[in-house]
Amino acid sequence: MTSPVHVIGGGLAGSEAAWQLAQAGTPVVLHEMRPERRTEAHVTDGLAELVCSNSFRSDDAENNAVGLLHAEMRAAGSVILAAADANRVPAGAALAVDREGFSAAVQARLEAHPKIRIERGEIAGLPPEDWASVIVATGPLTSPALAEAIRQLTGEDSLAFFDAIAPIVHRDTIDFDKAWFQSRYDKGDGKDYVNCALEKPEYQAFIAALLAAEKTEFKEWERNTPYFEGCLPIEVMASRGIDTLRYGPMKPVGLRNPRAERRPYAVVQLRQDNALGTLFNIVGFQTKLKHGEQSRIFRMIPGLEKAEFARLGGLHRNTFLNSPKLLDQSLRLRARPQLRFAGQVTGVEGYVESAAIGLLAGRFAAAEAAGTTLPPPPPTTAMGALLRHITGGADVATFQPMNINFGLFPPLVPDVKRDQRKPAMSSRALADLALWLDPKREAA
Repeated sequence: MTSPVHVIGGGLAGSEAAWQLAQAGTPVVLHEMRPERRTEAHVTDGLAELVCSNSFRSDDAENNAVGLLHAEMRAAGSVILAAADANRVPAGAALAVDREGFSAAVQARLEAHPKIRIERGEIAGLPPEDWASVIVATGPLTSPALAEAIRQLTGEDSLAFFDAIAPIVHRDTIDFDKAWFQSRYDKGDGKDYVNCALEKPEYQAFIAALLAAEKTEFKEWERNTPYFEGCLPIEVMASRGIDTLRYGPMKPVGLRNPRAERRPYAVVQLRQDNALGTLFNIVGFQTKLKHGEQSRIFRMIPGLEKAEFARLGGLHRNTFLNSPKLLDQSLRLRARPQLRFAGQVTGVEGYVESAAIGLLAGRFAAAEAAGTTLPPPPPTTAMGALLRHITGGADVATFQPMNINFGLFPPLVPDVKRDQRKPAMSSRALADLALWLDPKREAA
């Protein structure tokens, strides 16, 4: 009887890794510590719970690297993308999901799979030596005992950054005499976002309130932890200059206030957060403001004066490995090769990126269990480019979390015109991925 692969962590990466293993015929034990041990950010016991945004970002596979990553994962039979597609909600050109429906769909498929056994309970410290193959997919909220054990094993201090959670508003408390539906540049259905316009005096007052507001204090051990630049708290952005937000999440370009028939000075956008359309999250409004301050200041936004919040913003610490130094190309820990790592703990940023690394870890472990070796996907693919970055492409001395982007891909040979470059890279990626998924095609 084949020994099971143990997957520690039931988030997106762990769920995807378990699914890929099981689909390859390898028995899996999926360990999830909730509800026995809670985290600072999760609110349910469900597998693959989304703790921040409900968006998987752009679904444009031709012009956007994360959209390409979606396409590659669909081609590889991703359970995460299948559940996302089945539970998507309107979001313009983006793939956003009903978070509860999404988590329930992933959990149902894993529970029904005959090769997967789910065990609830914390793995405190390193897993037992007699577990021949383990995937650690504990995410940004790795339990302290396991994190400390990893530090002792590797001799490395974990790097860390803060990830922030945006507030969610009840739709029926938005004032649609002021707010309106429109997607930027009318993309998607053209009306996928709620927009709240601010004129210059309102914007300036809002920025002043952000800067003066009371923030949650860092604990002593958190104070020197850097933020990830792609997910900065709104008050941190505001502190960088009066117009920073107006050129960031509050940019008005591509929008027109139908009541004023002109482009606003600044705009706050809200995106649907559940399938019923009763909840909307404030896009880009991650924050460390105290909850009372959030309610007061966000109600300064025209259209949100009477807003009621289903969830206020928050901030939690993410930990990740110095993966270019510690992991090999199949995501094994050099200091203990029976351990693989997957997800955000490897230093990728974003739901899709985390799940993609889980997908790869599962496939690598399945091949190993079958007595073979699976080569990494070509670096011309989104999955291959991301894997190469975290396992050697990044500078060990300056390694920081990374979203997928076309800057990680090797250049086209021969090159093409700039406006054709992204579609050409995407076309190359999907062709090369098809060969990696089915090597027999190349022989044919």
